[in-house]
Amino acid sequence: MLAKPEHAARKEQLARSARVARLSTRRAGHYGAVKIRGAASSEERRRELDEQFLIRSAEDVARELGNMKGAMMKAGQMLSFLFEGLPEEAQRSLATLRADAPPMAPSLAAQVLADELGAPPEKLFLDWTDLPVAAASIGQVHRATLKDGRVVAVKVQYPGIANALESDLVNARVMFKAFSNIALKGMDVDTLTSELYARMLDELDYVHEAACQTEFAERYEGHPFVRIPAVIPEFSTAKVLTSEWIDGIGWDEFLASATTTQRDHVAEVLFRFIQGSIYRAGVFNGDPHPGNYLFDLTADGGLGPVTFLDFGLVKRWSDGELESLLPLTDPLLGREPNQLVANMVDAGFLPADHGLDPDQVWEYVIKPYTPFLVEPYTYAADFVQTALGGLLDVDGPLADVMNRLDMPSSFVILDRVVWGMSAMLGHLGATNNWRTILDEYRIDGGASTELGRREVAWQDDRSDSRP
Repeated sequence: MLAKPEHAARKEQLARSARVARLSTRRAGHYGAVKIRGAASSEERRRELDEQFLIRSAEDVARELGNMKGAMMKAGQMLSFLFEGLPEEAQRSLATLRADAPPMAPSLAAQVLADELGAPPEKLFLDWTDLPVAAASIGQVHRATLKDGRVVAVKVQYPGIANALESDLVNARVMFKAFSNIALKGMDVDTLTSELYARMLDELDYVHEAACQTEFAERYEGHPFVRIPAVIPEFSTAKVLTSEWIDGIGWDEFLASATTTQRDHVAEVLFRFIQGSIYRAGVFNGDPHPGNYLFDLTADGGLGPVTFLDFGLVKRWSDGELESLLPLTDPLLGREPNQLVANMVDAGFLPADHGLDPDQVWEYVIKPYTPFLVEPYTYAADFVQTALGGLLDVDGPLADVMNRLDMPSSFVILDRVVWGMSAMLGHLGATNNWRTILDEYRIDGGASTELGRREVAWQDDRSDSRP
């Protein structure tokens, strides 16, 4: 007979599996009904029925997964990102999956602290907020004050979350397969769920995350426009991560009040942080997400450094990985389809016997990189929606390219970063000479903006201060 905690955990896992199974069955049944109704309808009516189905599906996913913690909520968050290509009403429904999860009871958070740090919060801290300031898929964040007066952010992992990982990932695969068959036929389910599995393993280990965050904090110490909270190691374990508290406003509040100049400034900061990490540090945060940034609006209307949070998913280039991808960039941006295709074969993106027209391959691959072909370029709010729509159009003129293209494992997280960054720049409506800035990092081009010059000065100061 199962002990009570094991029995409760097993019961919860069965309930979660049943919820996903019902969701998949409902959507499949609805999809069948839509196709039957559309069979004798005009093309315009079929498009209308399909759009209604996608909106209803998004609402169903948000309703069923919105209260789940763990891998299923993370899967839902990833779906909401991928579904930028859906109608706006569907996107609004799925956007709720990016919001905070329901918090755990204060007594549970206190018990995790007692188990991990040896005492309840009232013994560990001068001040402790029972209610979290944020609650995500596998943990929640509390504000606290250390006995030396420092204000800190304490991330506490939900108890038992690791036990549900394996069954949740099976459920995620089922859900992704159902939706790829219905709405996103070009989605690579196996690659996506493999990434999810690796991601969850990293995010469950707060020791790993603390090491990554510390590495970034040291790398960007004193940076003029990037700030990383310092980890407090004596209050951090495998299930508790304590960092210095940094005040700032979140993404939605920033968008609601920011001027065009401020939006462009933040967009350049985000872009430079990502490109600088990829090309100069060889290690980058693989989770560009609106909830992972804090913004400091100064009293005079200026902007302080952007604070970067959450280092649970960090990609580190292994020997030869970045070198295998670099030969793709020049022919892609230089409009050289034949060389691009040859390099894609060498890098494992295409088989040698692909039989594809190089011009069509270039047209397909360039979609997320079109902002680097024209300067200056302004990201539209629907940039990702339009680009993903073209990439995932299984009946479109580039379907043969989509069906032959493969994605090496080394590119999965980088691809997520490309789309995530593009989505954020689109929401910001950002304008800049993105290709020129990219070349600062890609080919050591000279600083082209004021932020670039400030970064160069910071690098020079660090070099001068080293023995």
